[in-house]
This record gives sequence, C-alpha cells and structure tokens, in this order.
Amino acid sequence: MAIFIIDVPVPSMGATVSELTVVTLKTKPGDRVVKGQKIAELESDKSIFEYEAPGDGLVLALPVKPGEVLQSGALFLKLETEDGSLRHLESKTGADAPVPVAKSAATAALIWTPRALKLAQEAGLNPETLTGIEATGPGGRVSGDDVTRLLAKRQA
Repeated sequence: MAIFIIDVPVPSMGATVSELTVVTLKTKPGDRVVKGQKIAELESDKSIFEYEAPGDGLVLALPVKPGEVLQSGALFLKLETEDGSLRHLESKTGADAPVPVAKSAATAALIWTPRALKLAQEAGLNPETLTGIEATGPGGRVSGDDVTRLLAKRQA
C-alpha cells in the first residue's frame, strides 16, 4: 500500500457548535497511533469528549495545545498513513507546509471554555481584560458557571 499524508480536521459537533476547546492531548508528533486510539479530549459548550485517531499512522504535526479554541473543520493534526479509506483527507500541502495555529482562549493565566467566552461577551465583558473571576472548571478553566456567578455578584 502507498503511504500518504492526511489533514485531520477538528470535528463538527452539529449546527449549533462551531468551536471546541482542547482540554488535553494524549499524543505528540512522532507518536504512532492506531485507529480508535484516544488522542485528545475536546470540550464543546455542552460536554467534554474523547477524540479518536481516524486511522493507523504516524503523527507528523499536531499544531494545537491545551486551552486553544478550535473552529470546526480547522486542521487538528497531520497523519502519515496507509489507510486507503482516509484518502479523501489527503493533504494538499504535504508534510513540510506551515501549519496554521489556532486562536488562543487563554487570557493571562486563564483558559476559557467556549460557553464561558460566549456568556462573557454577551454580557459586554472582555475576557482579555476581565479580572476577579474564579476558574473552577476542569483543569482550572473558566467555565460558564464561573461567568454566571461573576455576573450575579455584579448585579447584587
């Protein structure tokens, strides 16, 4: 079988979820993965789920890091594989092409969930400059509940 490189996109979680936050990565460039292997934990505004490798192969690039907010369809990883069923994901740029970096959700030392960012922005708050918020979500992230509590304190 022929070896080729694929671009694995950030999954789409439906019409209402266009962003996912990287919670943890369980692989790195240079690692070999097998189909179905848990390679990351991603969070939508509704849940955290494990993301699996789409096939067997060698991870060539993983241009994301914990805390980053990713748009559905953006590049998640480059994988060298022989799995012909993944040919539709074949990279048009090859292994040496620059890999775009996702926008960071971290502000100062805080990492924001998509729901928290949305709630803060809807309330007219700027997550880039917001202070005095307690981050109680998984991994020390600012959750939607944290933003709701902050807003309630400000209204009291």
